[in-house]
Amino acid sequence: MTGHEGDTERTFTALPPAHGRGFARTWWGQAWLRALEDTALDSGQVKTGRGLARAGAVGAVSVRPGRITAVVQDRDGTAHRADVLLAELSDGQWDRLLDMAVERAGHVAALLDREMPPHLVEDAASEGIELLPGLGDLEPECDCGAWDHCGHTAALCYQMARLLDQDPFVLLLMRGRGEQALLDDLQTRSSAVPATEAPEPEGVDAAEAYAAGDILPPLPEPAEPPEEPGLPPALDTEAPPGPGVDPVAVRHLAARTAVEAHRLLAEALRQPSEGHACMPELPLGADAVRLAVAAPDRVLTERLAAGSGRTPESLADATHAWGLGGADALSVLEEEWEPSGGALARARAALDAAWDEDERPELTTDGNRWTVVGAPAQVRLGRDGRWWPYREERGRWRPAGPAALDPATALASAELAAAEGTG
Repeated sequence: MTGHEGDTERTFTALPPAHGRGFARTWWGQAWLRALEDTALDSGQVKTGRGLARAGAVGAVSVRPGRITAVVQDRDGTAHRADVLLAELSDGQWDRLLDMAVERAGHVAALLDREMPPHLVEDAASEGIELLPGLGDLEPECDCGAWDHCGHTAALCYQMARLLDQDPFVLLLMRGRGEQALLDDLQTRSSAVPATEAPEPEGVDAAEAYAAGDILPPLPEPAEPPEEPGLPPALDTEAPPGPGVDPVAVRHLAARTAVEAHRLLAEALRQPSEGHACMPELPLGADAVRLAVAAPDRVLTERLAAGSGRTPESLADATHAWGLGGADALSVLEEEWEPSGGALARARAALDAAWDEDERPELTTDGNRWTVVGAPAQVRLGRDGRWWPYREERGRWRPAGPAALDPATALASAELAAAEGTG
């Protein structure tokens, strides 16, 4: 990828064709494509755009605040100017975002490595700042006259996903800030003298407040939750543990409880308009996997494996799946199911739409699992309609990456992981 850099515009030369590969391999690139695929009313236009992008029909891509532009050629050679718009962040939103980035050195380091740190996106969302586009955020404009996403704007979005994979600063430019200006601002904020502590808020006597009733001023806003879970108290004492007490296990349970308490507090303090996620109670076996994700001790891991009826190897696979997608990913790993007629028809339609006929790999079907003939790569259909990439490793099928809406993207992740495992 080559580009000409500036404060307010970058232009990337046309990329070569992308036959036989997915367009987004990073989680933020996949989030960009989900915004397109969830918004477009005509899935046929999305498929057309994917085919044009694969064929190398998208010309140089110009990226400016709020807009990307490219000339896209139809299969008959007709050229169209396609634009996709994305709302810029306000100055106040940028101030809050950059202040959060400075507070955690890892955010800045990840950006300098051309990675989009997930915690930065989550922290920004908690402040009402959406870095990645969501449903309806990608607004198309094309001189072909289409009022919704057409094949030309869809092709531009697929090409943009390839650029985002390599450089998340492209997305930040669309949101309104050029790379050099953003880095200069981060440097200035990092070197600023810390602000003096705010004075203690004035209090009100409880008896006086009760007697005064509603004549008192309103209560202050609830305090912001801490940025990270607290650390449990140390258990290092001179006294030996009591019978049946494992200090390592107790310390681990305390740490995981702090993490869960922090999540519940943040959820409780969210505004009603933001909605509240309902977390169902986990079965014993799934909860053991959740606890094993961060288990610090091999003995503790073996206890969790035995308690959940798993071998250490299968527990390792389960924790790997959990890290990619939580309970949903664990279900896809451990549950084989037979899609109903409607679900199977939708799955086959998605598979047919994912590749041109001459590019479609040969697949065998077993329930919700589709395996590439002669290759250690597989995709699995989740009950929510998402596709999960898998690769075969030492005779076991293991998750190879996060879920994708497009089976071709999922299969490309699986094939890449399989190639890296044998390379």
